[in-house]
Amino acid sequence: MCRNCDYTIHGAQHHFGWDNTQPPALRVEPGATIGFHCLDSSAGQLGPSSTVAEIPGLDFGKINPVSGPIHVEGAEPGDALKITIDGFTPREQNGSAWGWTANIPGFGLLADQFTDPALMLWTYDAANPVHALYGSNGRVPLKPFAGTIGCAPAEPGLHSVVPPRRVGGNLDIRDLAAGTVLYLPVEVAGALFSVGDTHAAQGDGEVCGTAIESPMDVALTLDLVKDARLKLPRFTTPGPVTRHLDAKGYEVTTGIGPDLMSASRDAVAGMIDLLCATSGMAAVDAYMLVSTCGDLRISEIVDQPNWVVSFYFPRVVFE
Repeated sequence: MCRNCDYTIHGAQHHFGWDNTQPPALRVEPGATIGFHCLDSSAGQLGPSSTVAEIPGLDFGKINPVSGPIHVEGAEPGDALKITIDGFTPREQNGSAWGWTANIPGFGLLADQFTDPALMLWTYDAANPVHALYGSNGRVPLKPFAGTIGCAPAEPGLHSVVPPRRVGGNLDIRDLAAGTVLYLPVEVAGALFSVGDTHAAQGDGEVCGTAIESPMDVALTLDLVKDARLKLPRFTTPGPVTRHLDAKGYEVTTGIGPDLMSASRDAVAGMIDLLCATSGMAAVDAYMLVSTCGDLRISEIVDQPNWVVSFYFPRVVFE
């Protein structure tokens, strides 16, 4: 998993929610490289043999487990935690890496339109995670990353892991992949860093609420930038971020209006309609598919009163 890791955090060393009184699973000096055995976002409630009947019974109190927390010696409020993302190794079950995508009633950008549960199961090559098959004629390009990565907030008490925060958390930024360097504000002594919610692929926006949720081992190097006074997360990528999607171009739909959320919904709904018309797939299947590989983009936000949101679907999936 991680040949050069100084420490390992095992799957049992996880927690649900952010709480700055959570005892650290490990204390490390700055510069340590750590291997994390991360669970999938269902915390094992779903597996490669699951059925859609299990979706309504999911315990949301066990969603998005994060491995840790890690106390970084010398980290103080006002510092930044520098996280170098060294790599991801998907874990196998039944002879293959696997993942799931679901429509969970009441969750997602178009929750009012898709009210019934749905589940899509994926398998892919753990040693060479290039793509996962979708049906008989589709291939979704893969780009493993951690959806949830953050430090404990200063506010006392237990806080849900679902909303992202200024100290990170459930960011769901697809480009937090291997080679990226992430900087997070530190609000408590030791930073109390945790990571989880690993994905094999996700589109920008994660519009149905789930990506290809997949258990993985993650290798990270933690360091400090003293007195950085960082207000919000920032990151540096090692190079281009969409090469795995760009080869065949895109189909693009738009939403236009005075509200960015409504425009986003219109752009996604338009793409679902297009995919249903051109590929014959069911609408809920198209909804889950675009969540794993389609990108919401703000194309124009200065020509008031109307803004433009575009939704990009990579043609390489079906070509």
